[in-house]
Amino acid sequence: MPVILVASQKGGTSKTTTTVNIAAELSRLGHDVLIVDCDKSVQSSTTWAEDRSQDDSLPRVHAIQKTGNVREALKDLTNRYDYVIVDAPGHDSQEMRTAMTVADLMVIPVRPSQLDLDTIPGMVGLIEAAQDMNPKLKATALLTQVPTYSNATEEDEAKDYLRDYPQIPLIDAALKIRKAYRDSIPAGRGVIELANASAKAEVQVLVKEIQGWL
Repeated sequence: MPVILVASQKGGTSKTTTTVNIAAELSRLGHDVLIVDCDKSVQSSTTWAEDRSQDDSLPRVHAIQKTGNVREALKDLTNRYDYVIVDAPGHDSQEMRTAMTVADLMVIPVRPSQLDLDTIPGMVGLIEAAQDMNPKLKATALLTQVPTYSNATEEDEAKDYLRDYPQIPLIDAALKIRKAYRDSIPAGRGVIELANASAKAEVQVLVKEIQGWL
């Protein structure tokens, strides 16, 4: 079954927030979901899943930690879950590179800031190299932490920049700056399980798009 890799060469891009919200929505839809937390130093996804498991009313999301060369572990896990979602470290790492050789889809969270956008050319090279070993690998960018005020230009400027990199097409969905995303993590929930309708809609559109890519 599909492996979704959520990865970035830069920290602070809402990578774990993206991972757990995708997992929560897929679980709500009735799928058996596993998060593979590959961060050696901060096991945020694993902690989220542990917190979630304390509430029996929530659909279960499994989580394990794997570090180093994760290729063989991921190949084995795909036979046991409907979806495997890899939360890679927030930098170029062995975990990210080996996961790319197995993944079906790579989602690259990127904030609408020049420092984040400057990582995209390097990601193109990594993706093209990984596709030599894993031709089925697709990659897409996801704008995160997008300002909600109506006169914001950052989102449009980021979209214009990303159009120059057709190897990493942009997902139509975007995750905006909302308190609901911050509140959901310590509660072991996805925003789809909170009251913020706008955040719910963003994640549901995102997951629908991801399923269309797979």
